[in-house]
Amino acid sequence: MARKRREEEEEHEEGAERWLVTYADMLTLLMVLFIVLFAMSNVDTQKYEKLKAGLADGFGRSVSVLDGGQKTILDKGNIEDDASSYAQAVEALPQNPAQVQAIVDKSAQQRIQRQYADANNEADRLKSVWRRMQAALRARGLEEDVQAKIDERGLVVSLVSRHVVFAPNMADLTVRGRNILDTLAPVLASLTEPIEVDGHTNQVKVKPKYYPSDWELSSARAITALRYLEETRHLPARRLTASAFGHTKPLVDPHTPGSQAVNKRVDIVVLSQVPAETREKLTEIGGTL
Repeated sequence: MARKRREEEEEHEEGAERWLVTYADMLTLLMVLFIVLFAMSNVDTQKYEKLKAGLADGFGRSVSVLDGGQKTILDKGNIEDDASSYAQAVEALPQNPAQVQAIVDKSAQQRIQRQYADANNEADRLKSVWRRMQAALRARGLEEDVQAKIDERGLVVSLVSRHVVFAPNMADLTVRGRNILDTLAPVLASLTEPIEVDGHTNQVKVKPKYYPSDWELSSARAITALRYLEETRHLPARRLTASAFGHTKPLVDPHTPGSQAVNKRVDIVVLSQVPAETREKLTEIGGTL
């Protein structure tokens, strides 16, 4: 019995020491945690300098209120310094409502100026694309069959039908119409923007001979031109879309003599990819080319 009691006491003493293992593991994890926190406490000097410069510009001061060397969250007095810097920054903000409004107005004006500058650059780029198309058309004697303008969508190249791009009431391209697309296709292929093909009919309010309405006729004309660009000229289908506008968007005033021949057309639109706010300025800057 005495031997059995001694064995139980030894087992109890051995079990009592096991908590030390868990305790040691916990201390090790804590030490690792603090090492990681210390490593993360170092400030990225470059980012800090950029922040200082940005605040200085925003407050209109030549010297930043955040001047100082590299710091870490463990530096002595760092919290007090940051609090002082923050207080100085708040004091630097204009307190007069008129001054605040002036800053807001100036910021809005600068944003609009940037948009106009970007729109001018985009318009110049689209004009350059049109000049390439125009040169190719002129070389083949087709320049009178195409008109162009720049609007909020981008570069709009209109295949007008002075020389019968489409036969009356039909959606089949004539030989001249195919020649025009053959001439434009290499320039279109060199671009990366999406291309929208828009179908239009003239303003005469009569039912087309072979279609239920001018909507179907304008749609058929757009799809005919799109398929020619994809299937014959091998432009990627992912870049092409078709739209139909019927008689709703005449190119020239319907009361103008000869407008029927011009308004019956297909538009090939090189869709600009600049932001919408910039594209809104394109019509004002670009216009008819």
